[in-house]
Amino acid sequence: MFEQAFKNIDDVLRREGGGVLKYTEQTAWLLFLKYLDGLEQDKATEAALEGKKYTYILDKPYRWASWAAPKDKNGNFDHNVALTGDDLRDFVNQKLFPYLHGFKQRATGPNTIEYKIGEIFTETKNEINSGYNLREIVETIDGLRFGTQKEKHELSYLFEEKIGNMGNAGRDGGSYYTPRALIRAIVQVVQPQIGERIYDGAVGSAGFLCEAFEFLKSKPNLTTGEAKKLQEKTLYGKEKDKLAYVIAIMNMILHGIEAPNIIHTNTLTENLTDIQEKDRYDVVLANPPFGGKERKEVQQNFPIRTGETAFLFLQHFIKMLKAGGRGGVVIKNTFLSNTDNASVSLRKLLLESCNLHTVLDCPGGTFLGAGVKTVVLFFEKGSPTRKTWFYQLDPGRNMGKTNPLNDDDLKEFIELQKPFADSPKSWSVDIANVDPTTFDLSVKNPNRGEEVKHRTPQEIMEEIAGLDVESAEVLQVIGGLL
Repeated sequence: MFEQAFKNIDDVLRREGGGVLKYTEQTAWLLFLKYLDGLEQDKATEAALEGKKYTYILDKPYRWASWAAPKDKNGNFDHNVALTGDDLRDFVNQKLFPYLHGFKQRATGPNTIEYKIGEIFTETKNEINSGYNLREIVETIDGLRFGTQKEKHELSYLFEEKIGNMGNAGRDGGSYYTPRALIRAIVQVVQPQIGERIYDGAVGSAGFLCEAFEFLKSKPNLTTGEAKKLQEKTLYGKEKDKLAYVIAIMNMILHGIEAPNIIHTNTLTENLTDIQEKDRYDVVLANPPFGGKERKEVQQNFPIRTGETAFLFLQHFIKMLKAGGRGGVVIKNTFLSNTDNASVSLRKLLLESCNLHTVLDCPGGTFLGAGVKTVVLFFEKGSPTRKTWFYQLDPGRNMGKTNPLNDDDLKEFIELQKPFADSPKSWSVDIANVDPTTFDLSVKNPNRGEEVKHRTPQEIMEEIAGLDVESAEVLQVIGGLL
């Protein structure tokens, strides 16, 4: 049902021009308003059953049932009343969006669904110029039903897939969609608990926070107080990109998180020296963008200065964790062996300030549309690393769009990780035996008698480019002193 509907919507949006990013954003705000209408109807019904009156968030003229899909007395779509063409487009642009935008000012506080509605419609605009195309899309979305948990799960799955296509459509600086199977495995290993505060400072489409929510929500015998804490004081994120920020909020609401604690900001502009104990979190789950180049003034916020975005994020995450806090962070596998000063210094920082207990080595093709190889670092802050357990993920096939990573591929990793067991794919490294000048953590599987990690020409060129930049900066400083 949902899959065909999304295909039909994309077909209509092609008439408008633009690409997959535009299709996702425009589908998202309409889908969100339909979902919000259903949420309000459910709450009104629940209140009526309890003999109470429900106060709607949206005034009647701006509810989905009024402007998008008016019904006659028999419950059928009323074409005589429904706006279309220029009338529909003008209503959306001149009345609906300004009204929804105004919630940001009218809300009682930032941690309310009203405030989040205001933020979404401050950052989004209707880009469907034909009112007739808009009418066609609206009627397709109105035909969707997500009253049951099964329907909601199907909707969120397909929406995630749509976000995945968006994330791999030429986004900047390594901003790739993280496969949900990999996120679920990371959450399983980190084991967040109710009452802990979970953070992703590079939230993207909020996949990590959504999966953490699903993991915690499934805990048996959840009390009313715990459910409230999970909704309001558990999941936190920051996102720089406007579209990703809007998608993150909508994605979380579609997963059942009514007032997401997501902030639209560049996380890396925060000076690490300004972070206080009250700002810290129990758990960090993230896949920060890599390959980006941050400007000099941003680099000044970090003790280890580098233009590599992911390395700045890793410093940020270490700082943001409480003592005893746990992290699961995706990073390029070259982080383990690069010889530039920033890489060496950052490995030293990680090994000395945290227990890097597990490294998951992911094969190329894990991230659809990206040949880059990655590792997942699992660490606990507060004590130095003595021993690190490595696991080389090998699904036994070439992965791609038609054959993506799945939950079964990661079952063995999750099982062997608990006891840090040796196997043909896993082994442990005593950090006392690691070179103290380079802290090289290259993935070398002793159980296979081979060097698992082979650097590609592209990876070598990237390191050379990084060293060239570093050398140029040193020469510039020397030149300034002469």
